[in-house]
Amino acid sequence: MKKAELKEYKERLLRLRARLRGDVNAMASAALRKPRSEACGDLSSMPIHMADMGTDNFEQEFTLSLMENEEETLGRIEAALERIEDGVYGSCLECGGKIPKTRLNAIPFTAYCVKCASKLEGR
Repeated sequence: MKKAELKEYKERLLRLRARLRGDVNAMASAALRKPRSEACGDLSSMPIHMADMGTDNFEQEFTLSLMENEEETLGRIEAALERIEDGVYGSCLECGGKIPKTRLNAIPFTAYCVKCASKLEGR
């Protein structure tokens, strides 16, 4: 892969990493915010309605799940940036073949060609 192409992919990965880090930080703030009952100034330990407590719990768990997915993607982005530095970006980690640019354009942090990714997902 040409240096100009590598530079372009690196810039894309850095922008994506910055955006995801901002998303994760915003989600962390949302997940750690006070429940509605406390935010409304209700000093009792019981929410105004049991459904409010269920909604708060669901929203918090959903946000934590999203954060986990984002953290996993951030890890893949970091690994892709390391592959760029090591000079192996664009090569499949499984078979060693070249990853098509169309795949790298769609998923710039991918480490596998389509064939190997399909095999690995089927495991």
